[in-house]
Amino acid sequence: MKLCMIGTGYVGLVSGTCFADIGNQVICVDKDIDKIKKLNSGISPIYEPGLDELIKKNYLAKRLSFTTNIKKAVNDSDIIFICVGTPTMKSSLKVDLTYVYKCSKEILKYTKKKKILITKSTVPVGTGDEIEKIIKKKKRFLTVISNPEFLREGEAIRDFRYPDRIVIGSNEKKIFNTMKKLYLPLTNKGSKFFKTSRRGAELIKYASNAFLATKITFINELANLCEKSGINIEDISLGMGSDKRIGSRFLRAGPAYGGSCFPKDTKGLVSTADKYKINLSVVKSVIKSNQDRVKLLTNNIHKILGQSLKGKKISFLGVTFKPNTDDMRDSTSLKMIPYLSKKGAIISYYDPSGEKKEFTKIKNCSYKNNIRNNCYNADLVILLTEWDEFKTVDFRKFVKKKKFKIYDLRNIYSVEEMKRNNFEYYSVGRPDIN
Repeated sequence: MKLCMIGTGYVGLVSGTCFADIGNQVICVDKDIDKIKKLNSGISPIYEPGLDELIKKNYLAKRLSFTTNIKKAVNDSDIIFICVGTPTMKSSLKVDLTYVYKCSKEILKYTKKKKILITKSTVPVGTGDEIEKIIKKKKRFLTVISNPEFLREGEAIRDFRYPDRIVIGSNEKKIFNTMKKLYLPLTNKGSKFFKTSRRGAELIKYASNAFLATKITFINELANLCEKSGINIEDISLGMGSDKRIGSRFLRAGPAYGGSCFPKDTKGLVSTADKYKINLSVVKSVIKSNQDRVKLLTNNIHKILGQSLKGKKISFLGVTFKPNTDDMRDSTSLKMIPYLSKKGAIISYYDPSGEKKEFTKIKNCSYKNNIRNNCYNADLVILLTEWDEFKTVDFRKFVKKKKFKIYDLRNIYSVEEMKRNNFEYYSVGRPDIN
């Protein structure tokens, strides 16, 4: 099939590349000239394992192309995916749909024959209805459906190839057959094809992310209780997760949730509910608890190092919101590092995805290009992101201070091993060994 992906961010680029890889003709469109130039040169603008190779493979096979010419891309395609950003507004919990509606208007200008218009971006309930109002003059040419993505950063290619479900929301039953053909290479491998209304599909995405955010927040709050009561949170997670009704995924205690989805989508769901005068008190509590978590973690740093942090050397291992991605959106580090800097700490960080522009103007904050340079002479090492290369670190080779402390926010190190090495070790929801 001939597909057009409007937007070459995470959703558009990964989805477009994977659609090409299963045999479709895909055009990826973006107004960012530099980004398109890089893509045409084989350089991906995002960090995602396996994506670079997949882009090159399908570009050379002439199944995947990149352009700034939206008119030609729309005219040459049968199915058009809207994959633009839907950020939270600065002054409220509402979702900014400016790019979605602007994109819809542009598509309208160039549509001269029957096409399918799909919202791949995460959008509030009723967005598809609003798009239909925009295109009402050419409604006979455009059918608007919802097909939300469920890609995890760092696991996106696998998630596309082996999805738990493919959700298609349409108010026109005949469209389902076309979408079944598009996704046939995936459903043939066992993925569930789920049909619902357009509004139903829009809500499924929000509801899914809000529920996962709730699981993370719940286990984080239980970790707080465990720290006070001398219980190991990992026992609680295992005991709960073994119940098939609950499941073990997203029950690992750690920092606040972040990334491109959970913070934005929980707020978007609350905003949608407020529109319909429904009080989603549980989700509101999740948002507040997650926002409060950074303060709790920084208070713990004060307890570990003493109330005054002035002159204390604090080294971060990982600053992205999760491993195997360069995504900094709503990472705990974005709040924690500026706070520690204001308190007079000397901060360094190392992340396998490279230096971050977000910290270039932070006082007394520097990027180090390896673990040794980052941890050397540290008063406290904070493990924030569980990249694989951090899991087997021998700190005895890297840290020279006798009173060396580790604050493991992902619980990736063994308490017993830390005790054997005589480290002053702190983790999340597990008994201290000090």
